Amino acid sequence: MATKNSVKILEVCRVSPPQNTGSVSAIPTTLPLTFFDILWLRFAPVQRIFFYETSHTQTPFLDTILPKLKDSLSLTLQQYLPLAGTLIWPKDSHKPIINYAEGDAISLYVAESNANFYDLSRDNFVEAVEYHPLVPHLATSTEACSVLALQVTTFSNCGFCIGITAHHAVLDGRSSTMFMKSWARICKLGGDALSLVPELTPCYDRMVIKDPTGLEAIYLNEWMNENGPNNKSLMVWELKTPPDTVRGTFKLTRANLEKLRQLIMTSMLEEKNKQKQPLHLSTYTLTCAYTLVCLAKAERLRDTKYLFAFTVDARHRLEDLIPGTYFGNCVAGRTASLEGNELLGQEGTAVAVKAISEAIRSLGDGVLSGAEKWLEIVFTVKNARVIGVAGSPRFELYNTDFGWGKPMKVDIISIDKTGAISISETRNGAGEIEVGLVLKKPEMEVFASLFAKGLEGL
Repeated sequence: MATKNSVKILEVCRVSPPQNTGSVSAIPTTLPLTFFDILWLRFAPVQRIFFYETSHTQTPFLDTILPKLKDSLSLTLQQYLPLAGTLIWPKDSHKPIINYAEGDAISLYVAESNANFYDLSRDNFVEAVEYHPLVPHLATSTEACSVLALQVTTFSNCGFCIGITAHHAVLDGRSSTMFMKSWARICKLGGDALSLVPELTPCYDRMVIKDPTGLEAIYLNEWMNENGPNNKSLMVWELKTPPDTVRGTFKLTRANLEKLRQLIMTSMLEEKNKQKQPLHLSTYTLTCAYTLVCLAKAERLRDTKYLFAFTVDARHRLEDLIPGTYFGNCVAGRTASLEGNELLGQEGTAVAVKAISEAIRSLGDGVLSGAEKWLEIVFTVKNARVIGVAGSPRFELYNTDFGWGKPMKVDIISIDKTGAISISETRNGAGEIEVGLVLKKPEMEVFASLFAKGLEGL
């Protein structure tokens, strides 16, 4: 479906870190990928949009706001040199590396849109393709890939947005968020923020990642045998957005979550004595379980197996603790298997909570337990409806303030291609959760009705 959102590219800038500065020399110019990164080698890039409300006209935006964004981006890259580099797989290297050379830069697209800012930044249903012109393309090929691309788009009626497209094998959600908050802080505070606070200062020490079971070799072998043998291509998977899909955003208040928690505890009371371990009734588990049940009911896939896949931050779960500001991928995967018939039953949410709780509990066996099969599962899973999760409330994306206040809205655009649901905190905070998903319009309308009525009945 063609988009009605007409976006005109005004300028394509190449933004690089300031040259010949002392701080640059302290950042490594070559970074090898670890097994955590290699796992995501050919996965599609992750795309986010941050919408900011400003009462500017076109001229002040180009003369005032845009220069501040460009200058602060350049200064931020002093601490994030690898983002201006290139992902390559040298012939003399057994694995891919990120390489930065002086003069390398990030592509920053500057654009204007004829769309209504508020139509796109509110929670109403919007055709998924309307957001595509607002996120930049990431240059990829079999031999080399850009690491990051950015786009700043101004709207004629109000506001602007920042779109970010990141290579999945270079950045996980925590690293991407850390970069965006660093850029925002320097933009807002200027030179006073050049020395980043500890929680925003990236750690590039690859020696902290240990690989005693040879996961790197396993994942490299899997990738080279995909369309192989010895296939060293860096080309990412090209995923398509299903036609006629709309994006929707739904919220769970703290009161909603507490009532859900009480409902699950009551419904599972009879089984309590039989269970060896208590249920994991966290906000994350409750949100995922409730959303999954509403989705299953909207899709009406009764005789279908659902595979619910999610990731957890491994930085503080490994035997050798990893700094919270470690730059790169450091997430572990877990899956919960459920039957469609069970999800559609009266106790569907309780069943989902139990399955997700068991998957989380398996972290007690070691965060890397079963890791040798993670990529194999991706290649071989069949006859199941796979639903992933993107984002986390812990990222606190709505605290990304460039000097124009909190974002009006933050969306993960790439979920329209992956079919995942997104989860984050809300703009208001206060323990509220925001869920995003993309569905065919008839299914979205059913989902919205189920989601609202289910909360009313708590």
